Amino acid sequence: MKDAPADKLRSLKVVAIGADHGGFKMKESLKKNIRDMGFEIEDYGTFSEEPVDYPDIAEKVAISVVRGNSWRGIVIDGAGIGSAIAANKVPGIRAANCVDVTTAANAREHNDTNVLTLGAGIIGNQVAGQIVETWLKTAFAGGRHQRRVDKLIALDQARNKPFGT
Repeated sequence: MKDAPADKLRSLKVVAIGADHGGFKMKESLKKNIRDMGFEIEDYGTFSEEPVDYPDIAEKVAISVVRGNSWRGIVIDGAGIGSAIAANKVPGIRAANCVDVTTAANAREHNDTNVLTLGAGIIGNQVAGQIVETWLKTAFAGGRHQRRVDKLIALDQARNKPFGT
C-alpha cells in the first residue's frame, strides 16, 4: 500500500472554521475545544465583529474541504441556516445545520456530512462545543447509508446539466 503524501496526511487533522460577525465569538470559543481534540485549525475569518456576509465565509470553508486542504469544515452565523445553504452550493459539500448532539451524530453517521453549520443566536457555546465534539468524533456508518450518499453525490454531479436530459 502506498503512503499518503505528507500534505494529505496533514489535511486529515485540519478543521476549517469560519464565521460571520454573528458567529465570531462562538468561533473563537470553539477553536480551543477543537485544538484540545488534537486537530489543527485553519481559520477563514471573520476576525472581528465587523459585519461580513456569511456566504463569503461559507464558500471559503467549503472550498478548503473540497480541495482536501481540510478534513472537515465548520461555519457559524446567526442561525446556521444561511451558511448551510451557501456551503451546499459548492459541489462535493454535504453541510448540515445541527442544533444538538443527536442531529450532529445523525449528520455524520447517516449523511457523511463534511461541513457543520451552527447558529450562534440559537445555541450557546457549551452546546456548540458538545455538537462539534460529537460531529468530529462520529464516523460514517456506510452500509445502507452509502447508497443514499451516492445518490446525493449523483445529484451534485447533475447540477450542471439541464433537468430532463
